[in-house]
Amino acid sequence: MSAPAAPGAVPSQARNPLHGLTLEAIVTALVAYYGWAGLGERIALRCFTSDPSISSSLKFLRKTPWAREKVESLYLFMLRDQRRNRLTEPGDV
Repeated sequence: MSAPAAPGAVPSQARNPLHGLTLEAIVTALVAYYGWAGLGERIALRCFTSDPSISSSLKFLRKTPWAREKVESLYLFMLRDQRRNRLTEPGDV
């Protein structure tokens, strides 16, 4: 058994931006941001370049941990890029 959490303790996933997101939501967001061609350029996987679809990509990524890690890393990069772009938009001055 694990030890009970101390009162007021922060859950271990509190600062994890992937917590609560499904793999489908991550892939869908990446496709919306980069498109299939852009996604295939950034991560060279056949499921992104040859007749791509969300369902075929999910099947492959669920079976392939190293590919899923690449997709999750790109998603985190995309979030940082979006945040950076929002902060540097010309209308915000």
